[in-house]
Order: sequence, then structure tokens, then C-alpha cells
Amino acid sequence: MRGPWAPAWSEDDLEDAQIDLSDFHAVVPAGGAGTRLWPLSRSHRPKFLLDLTGRGRTLLQSTWDRLLPLTEASRTLVVTGRSHADAVSAQLPELPAENILREPCQRDSAAAIGLAAAVLVRRDPDAVLGSFAADHNISGRDDFESSVEEAVVTARRGFVVTIGIAPSHPATGFGYIRLGKRLRLQGAPNARRVLQFKEKPDARTASAYLSTGDYRWNGGMFVARADVLLELLGEHAPALHAGLQRIADAWDTPRRDAVLAEQWPALPSIAIDHAVAEPAAEAGRVAVVPATFGWDDVGDFSSLAELLPAEVDEPRVLGDADLVITEQVAGGLVVPANGRVVALLGVDDLVVVDTPDALLVTTRARAQEVKKLVQRAKDAGLDSVV
Repeated sequence: MRGPWAPAWSEDDLEDAQIDLSDFHAVVPAGGAGTRLWPLSRSHRPKFLLDLTGRGRTLLQSTWDRLLPLTEASRTLVVTGRSHADAVSAQLPELPAENILREPCQRDSAAAIGLAAAVLVRRDPDAVLGSFAADHNISGRDDFESSVEEAVVTARRGFVVTIGIAPSHPATGFGYIRLGKRLRLQGAPNARRVLQFKEKPDARTASAYLSTGDYRWNGGMFVARADVLLELLGEHAPALHAGLQRIADAWDTPRRDAVLAEQWPALPSIAIDHAVAEPAAEAGRVAVVPATFGWDDVGDFSSLAELLPAEVDEPRVLGDADLVITEQVAGGLVVPANGRVVALLGVDDLVVVDTPDALLVTTRARAQEVKKLVQRAKDAGLDSVV
């Protein structure tokens, strides 16, 4: 394994250089049900499989599109549930079948990314992996590619690297990253140490973060050498690490399914942030590349509305705008997914999602709470609509 700590470089060494990405492998965790986007997003067809921007490509396909200039199909892995694997294959026909890692059940991001790392390190001992969620929206492709290139350079030095999103407002729905000193690495002039990861703050705390200029949103993007990630999992999440190693040892053998069925359900369910990033940051082993590209996790209908075009004083529409009739209506979002006319009169900032078997009516201000309705539906035995 290469040494984990980087030497300091002088300003003269920070000139631009062509970045070699031949050891870079993209990992796309494609899990979760997107319950805040119900009834559009369902357990059998979650949001990453949907075209939520009206551009003719699903969120998963858009993720694929932005990663291909940085790697290639043979060096891209998608980790997804068994029930979604066929849909992933259909949407990404160029993705090799052996690069779809199928989870028997959900075990959060540390297990998903850790499995990819354990499989990759057996295929390429020097592999650098970058994990990018399947269901986020990113604008500014050149800036995204430059940030990933810097992250790869930094990861080769033994750091776990996250990409910090420049906050556009004091959001309370995202975690934050506190920036430390510059690392002054050749090929990664913007890379800095991470001092702390902060959980989702209240509005006053978020405003205080922004006033300092020392914080970035945590967009959940991580880049690291596969062996370094596994080393840190072994240190901070040993039970998870041990189970993943047993699975990876059997991955390319006839014993894969049996070992996966035995080991996977028993793995601890924990996010990669808590399992690796936070404890590693305390030890000075996490870096951040502050980014300038646009980012949104498309986490609820309010954030989705911001991604769609709108006329002045009209609601945004996802779908056939000819099916939406309004009078004295400002703001909001309408999704006429049932093929029938939706008419609104004298109401502002509503969210109306009309599907064949479920109708949602709420406000943009309450959009984060839609997941409560999904739980209510489950409690009522309405599993067919969730």
C-alpha cells in the first residue's frame, strides 16, 4: 500500500497537469426508496429509476453520463437491491453484468460501498474508487470532473476524500463539512483537511456556518483507495469489515450466493459517514475538495420543483403541462401522472401528485414530511401503493 501521508509542495509545484485516471473506478450505490417523493417514487421503482427533470434520462442514467468521461463501463460498479437489478441493467445496457453487485436487503451505504471496495481490491490492488449516489442532480460538468480529478490525486496519498458543495443557502436538510488547512498537493491545489463533519443543523446554526465561509454541504461523495477504505473499516467497523471480506472472498466463485445469503443480513446497518468518515476525520485522514458545481439531492418535492422550469406566477409541472389548468395560483408543483386534468383555483405553493393509484396533496413547506404518509400507509396495510 502506498504511504498515507503527503509531502508539502511549493507553489511552483501546483501547476496544472494531465491527471491519469487509469486506476479510478466509479461506484454507484443505487438503493433507498425515496419516500419523500412518494407516490412518484415507490419501493419497486425508486427515484433513481425515474426521469424527474424532464430531460429524457433517469437520475441513474444521468449519473452514468457524468461519470463516463472520468472512467469507462468496465470500471463502473452499481450496487443495488436484487429487486432493482434488472431495471438497472435495462437502463444501463453498456454496464457489464458482473459489475452489478446485488444486495439481498438494504444495509446502508457503508455495506454497499464497502462491498464494492472489497470486490475491487481483488480485481485491482491499486484501485481508487469514487462513490456517487445514483439519485442526485449535478450541473456544471467541467467543474464536476475537475473536482473528481483532484479527489483522485488526493486519495492516492492515502486520504479518504469528500467533495464539499458550496452552500447556496442555510439548509437544514444537509450535513456540513468544516474545512481545515490546505494540503498543498501537486495536482490537487484546492484539497484541504476536514476538521469535522456536522450533522443537519437548525436554521440558526446553519446561518452561522455560512457566515464563516468555512463550511460546505456534505453531498455524500467519497473517493478513496479501496485498500485504505477497507483498512479504515477494519479499524472502525470490524464486524462489518469481517463480513464483507468473507463475501468478497467468495464473490467470483460458485459459493457467492450462499455466502452472501448467510453474511449480508447480519452486517451492521450504518452509513459510510458514521462508519468511516467521521472517525477518520478525527485522526486527520479525511480531506475535502471544495466544489463549485451545482448539486441537489432531489430529496423532496420542494427541491424537485427548483429543478423544473416555470412561468411567472405559475406552478411548475412535471409531465404534460396541457393537463394542468390554473387560475390565480402561484408557485407549487403539479405532477399529472394519471393522464387526467388537474385544475387548481386560488391556492399557492401546493404540491399535487396525481398517479393512477394514489393522490398526494401537500404544500412545499411540508414536503419533507411526506415520508410520514408512507409509514402511515404501511401501518394501514396499504403495501401495494408504497
